[in-house]
Amino acid sequence: MTWSSPSTKWGAEIANQALKAVVEAAKAGETVVSLCAKGDAFIMAETGKVFRKEKDLKKGIAFPTSVSVNNCVCHFSPLKSDPEIVLKDGDLIKIDLGVHVDGFISNLAHSFVVGVTKEAPLTGRKADVIKAAHLCAEAALRLNSQVTEAWNKIAKSFKCSAIEGKDHEKAEFEVHEVYAVDVLISTGEGKAKDAGQRTTIYKRDPDKQYGLKMKTSRSFFSEVERRFDAMPFTLRAFEDEGEFVAQFKFTVLLMANGPLRITTELYEPELYKSEHEVEDADLKASKTVETETAPGHPAPVKVEETEAAE
Repeated sequence: MTWSSPSTKWGAEIANQALKAVVEAAKAGETVVSLCAKGDAFIMAETGKVFRKEKDLKKGIAFPTSVSVNNCVCHFSPLKSDPEIVLKDGDLIKIDLGVHVDGFISNLAHSFVVGVTKEAPLTGRKADVIKAAHLCAEAALRLNSQVTEAWNKIAKSFKCSAIEGKDHEKAEFEVHEVYAVDVLISTGEGKAKDAGQRTTIYKRDPDKQYGLKMKTSRSFFSEVERRFDAMPFTLRAFEDEGEFVAQFKFTVLLMANGPLRITTELYEPELYKSEHEVEDADLKASKTVETETAPGHPAPVKVEETEAAE
């Protein structure tokens, strides 16, 4: 894949716009389920406007909008029938979503605290964990190796921990490959656990044959195949009560002249004031954790109107 691919550009642009729309709507008094619905509706509406002449081209949600509050680690996308969760000022929320056009995926996530302003910036543990997560994301974009080691050093500087995840096979990076980089940092021990919430995000296994006997089951499965193919379609894990988790995720395209971040960054450093800073001398000397927007960090991608959008 190349950055000149219209599918790549449209997916990134719509993902950027969708995240911005949900962030702007996330005010005190709003419910989590309404924000999730808003994000998904935005994605479906905007992807429906591109490549309209390509009837067989699949596009839409690559990952359902999820809004995870405070100690909820990720992937919280409730149903309308679930108990209502209403946002309030001071909540640390993580918005996570994904868009695909013709199978080319752009995923991104952003963390912020409801009600914080530049005139009254946030301090304390929430500010610590948000800044730590942001700097870890910056480090991941700049480093070619030893990313996990850098994350652990940064998190430790802010008295935080990286969320423990699954072991992954080592991969060799090649030009024109695309990766989603997902950073999750906690003020706690970094050990997520099941809080008993039911699963609401699912994904079809294309390698598995499903022997469905009921007509309603076959109809539902057919709808899943038509609308989502093998994409997730709507785990919840929690840290200890009283702890906070921050998340930043971005999609990066590996170009010949270096990594190109194709999803936007909405982090505003002036909103969060931490008493901590990165302590590791090597990381500071290498400018791995600069908080300023680096070359190659795009503002929201602007895609020129082309015939492909018709």
